[in-house]
Amino acid sequence: MPSGATACLSHCDWIQWGSRSLCSSDFCRCVSLLCDGRMTHNALFGLFSLFPGVKRVGARMTAMFTCCLGCCGGGGSGHIPLKEMPTVQLDTHHMGTDVVIVKSGRRICGTGGCLANGPLHQNKSYFEFKVQSTGVWGVGVATQKVNLNQVPLGRDTNSLVLRHDGSVYHNNEEKSCLPANSLPQEGDIVGITYDHVEMNLYLNGKNMHCPASGIRGTVYPVVYVDDSAILDCQFSDFYHTPPQGFEKILFEQQIF
Repeated sequence: MPSGATACLSHCDWIQWGSRSLCSSDFCRCVSLLCDGRMTHNALFGLFSLFPGVKRVGARMTAMFTCCLGCCGGGGSGHIPLKEMPTVQLDTHHMGTDVVIVKSGRRICGTGGCLANGPLHQNKSYFEFKVQSTGVWGVGVATQKVNLNQVPLGRDTNSLVLRHDGSVYHNNEEKSCLPANSLPQEGDIVGITYDHVEMNLYLNGKNMHCPASGIRGTVYPVVYVDDSAILDCQFSDFYHTPPQGFEKILFEQQIF
């Protein structure tokens, strides 16, 4: 943190937040993280919101925040370069040995499974898969302990997936299934919601009303293919509007 930032705040030794207080030097350290790209604006204000009475001193805090931003900008425009968040896509570090990933991490073919690079930390996540070519395939959520060389998934506690035949499997048990007349065909869009309790399925934007649950721990979107199947993954710019309350996958830094 530039020394000028602390000097600018020397007239404010303590900011009172209700029954608690925040030292200006601590404030500077927080803004230092912001300047280095290690904390987002929302994260900084979220931190301050933990202190009771923050609304009563909002103007003063904003003034100090602006002061620090000016110092971090070296007296210039005050622009703070933040580290760009990675894009959610299929993770070539967590895929089967015979899997092929193309289209900038969005298309899977070959044989085996692949996890996405973004865990489902947020409360309500939504993502989609498009069936480009039929065959043996499955989509859902899984932990990093899943065996991505063994298809179909859903054989153990580490994966919860919709299979191409409409069945939903976890720990080698059928947890749910699609209606018989609603099996995904070539060109169809399978949407998935996950809220850390249930996984729900959507076909071309329509709720299939076949919830499934049972998986525990940190999970990731997962997809597997075999027998000439090709699937595309859509983690943003969706074909269909996510159900109310659900949104695209956010990395942990974006949530705070």
